[in-house]
Amino acid sequence: MNWTQKPWAAARLPTHSRLLGLSAMAMLCCAGTASADDDFAWTASRLQQEKASFAQRQQTVLADRYDMTDRPATGATMSRGKPLQDGVRVKLPRGVTWERLAMLSPAEIKASNLWPAGFLPLPHPHHEVGGMVFPRVVIAETLRQTERDLTRFDLDFDLPDYFLPEFPPPLYLTTRSDLGDVSQGKLVTLANFNALFKDILNPKQLEGLRLLLTPFPQQQFNATDDRRSLKAHTGVACLDCHANGHTDAATHTSGDVRPNEYRHRIGTPSLRGVNIQRLFGSQRALKSVEDFTEFEQRGAYFDGTPADAARKGTNILERGSQVHFMAEFQALLDFPPAPKLDLFGKLLVAKATESELRGQALFFGKGQCASCHTPPYYTDSLMHNLKTERFFQESTVNGRTASADGPIKTLVLRGIKDSPPYLHDDRLMTLADTVEFFNLVLELKLIQQEKQDLVAFLRTL
Repeated sequence: MNWTQKPWAAARLPTHSRLLGLSAMAMLCCAGTASADDDFAWTASRLQQEKASFAQRQQTVLADRYDMTDRPATGATMSRGKPLQDGVRVKLPRGVTWERLAMLSPAEIKASNLWPAGFLPLPHPHHEVGGMVFPRVVIAETLRQTERDLTRFDLDFDLPDYFLPEFPPPLYLTTRSDLGDVSQGKLVTLANFNALFKDILNPKQLEGLRLLLTPFPQQQFNATDDRRSLKAHTGVACLDCHANGHTDAATHTSGDVRPNEYRHRIGTPSLRGVNIQRLFGSQRALKSVEDFTEFEQRGAYFDGTPADAARKGTNILERGSQVHFMAEFQALLDFPPAPKLDLFGKLLVAKATESELRGQALFFGKGQCASCHTPPYYTDSLMHNLKTERFFQESTVNGRTASADGPIKTLVLRGIKDSPPYLHDDRLMTLADTVEFFNLVLELKLIQQEKQDLVAFLRTL
């Protein structure tokens, strides 16, 4: 069987790769038969050569849409001290101000093509290819501890470290809030989880944690020739993306949308506060974390393609024990401390600044934020359709077609400062970007001071 007859060869290569010149394919055909190793080596070599051009394509889009400079906020940090990035980073069309834009109706913004490009869906680092991609710091620490390499030979993560959550993030347990960060500042892996947790978890919870840390075959990381790791791979663990039960901003594309250009980039959500949530998956609205855990293993790990799952090594977890154990541990993951909040999730007046108090009043008043984000955890556990397509014409950039997003679940805002970038697809780099986005989408007409006050309040949650 020659290369063009390999059942996986054409189907698994991205569109741009299948459209390579016929001369290269003709040379392969003339070469006669080739081993699977030869096929894999050729594919890996070719995609490595293409890697830089697609990385540059993505960086060009990021630079066009955002101010990507490292500009930390003064006196505003995440739970372990990493500075938050300050200010609005989405760029406006030439000659337009945020104040002028807010005065226009959605129809006027659409007709004049004034919707900021940074408010459009953000493409995956290589949207036509998709798949799991991990930030550099995650790859380095996972390799150091476990000798498991999460590097892809065909593409790299696209956002700078200073826009990402702190790594490794702290891990808080609802059952032992007295201990603070039970990870002790370490990335929890199979190499250290038992030593860290054997005295604070019961055996069932400990087994659940072990399973969440166990790598299973995945679309890009597996032992078949159709993979994107240079070496045959044991796979990916749940907590590779949800580092320490939080998030490290690893990205993917949604497995449940077709065609490919309409698929969402997925920003990894935090698992903190899973015990108070009632919907799982940004659009799938799965009704329990057990459902979500089982769905990931049976389908999402393999791009929603059951045939790939069977071929690459799907791991069917036993619902009555393994899935339940994993869910039980996840239900223990707590939010970070919020010393300025009372038991109802509202600001303690004696501890809050004037700006934070004004921001709280806006959140529950003019800003209408509390219509969806209700305290004490700041979610209503429902789905909402923002209908952002009111503001722009459908267009395709880097393989991603900007169109209607549809209903998206209300994200939890408790601890939100620890989870940049924002929205379900990471299109908003800072909390200030988020406030500007909703100011337009909800047609609030907030003034500059009100926007600043809202950001100040969000940082207290």
